[in-house]
Amino acid sequence: MPVTLKTKKDVVTEFRTSGILEAARKVFAQKGFSAATVDDIAAAAGVAKGTVYLYYESKRDIYFAALKFDIEQMYSMLTDKLNTVSSPEDKLRTLIAFKLAYFDDNRDFFKIYYSELGNLCIHPGTIDSEFKTLYLQNAKVVESILKEGARKKVIRSVRTEQAAFAIADVIRGVVTQRVLGWSKSKISQDVDFIFDLIWKGIAVS
Repeated sequence: MPVTLKTKKDVVTEFRTSGILEAARKVFAQKGFSAATVDDIAAAAGVAKGTVYLYYESKRDIYFAALKFDIEQMYSMLTDKLNTVSSPEDKLRTLIAFKLAYFDDNRDFFKIYYSELGNLCIHPGTIDSEFKTLYLQNAKVVESILKEGARKKVIRSVRTEQAAFAIADVIRGVVTQRVLGWSKSKISQDVDFIFDLIWKGIAVS
C-alpha cells in the first residue's frame, strides 16, 4: 500500500489546528462554552482571529473539533492498552486505570467532555451526532469486556449494556472527585476501589 506523503500545506495546517484546539480546550475549560469567544481562543493560540476562521466556521465548530480530537485520541490509546492484556478481569482493571490516569493528565478535556454530557441530558435534541456516537463507543468498549467475561464464564449473566453505562458512571464519579481535588488517594488506590466494587458485583462467585 503506497504511503501518502504530507505536503508542506498539510503540515502547516496540522500545526495551526493543533495549536488552536489546544488553546480552545483551555479557554472552554476555564470560561465555559457560552462565555468563551473566538477572540479568546485566537489570543490563547497566538494567532489572528481571521486565522481561526480559516479552519473553523464558528465557535461551536472549534468546540466539537477539540472534543472529538481528544476523544478519538483517548480511545486509540485505550485500545492499545487493552491489547496488552488478555483476560476480561485484566482488561477491566486496565480500562479503569487508563481512564483515571488520562483524565488526571488532561483535566481541561475532562471538563468540556463531561460538560457536553450534561448538555446531552438537558438538551438532548441539540447534541452533536458525532459526539454522541463517540460517547457510545465508550460503553461499547466496556460492554465487549463484559460479554467476553460472560462467554468465558468469569462474569455472571448481567444486562451488559446497562452494566457498561453503570461502570462508566462509577469511573466518572471518582474522576470528578480527583479533578475537583476532593480525593487525595493515589490512582492505584482508586483503581483498586473501583475495580473491587465492580468486580464483586459481576464476577461469578
